[in-house]
Amino acid sequence: MTLPPKLSLEQRRAALEKAAQSRKTRAAFKSEVKNGVRNWTEAFASNDEAIKKMRIKELLLSLPGYGEVRVLNLMERAGISFSRRVQGIGKSQYESLLKLLKEDL
Repeated sequence: MTLPPKLSLEQRRAALEKAAQSRKTRAAFKSEVKNGVRNWTEAFASNDEAIKKMRIKELLLSLPGYGEVRVLNLMERAGISFSRRVQGIGKSQYESLLKLLKEDL
């Protein structure tokens, strides 16, 4: 078993601040998607590391009218693992998701 690296107090504070900022960025993006300000597909073109590391499930749950069961069903039909992140989606999975969402609307 490997132990986590020993961090100085400054390094720990910096890591905690970065994590908090990432959560705020993802929350703001999801809120904008939910309110129709942004399109959910913008996550895939984003250069923001926090957005790229967001789970697909979280992103799809931010869509209006999509709940847990509907999102999990959609991801299963698209062949996307429930733990997959935005940056980890392949081209065919992305296109499958687009197609399924268009059919679903």
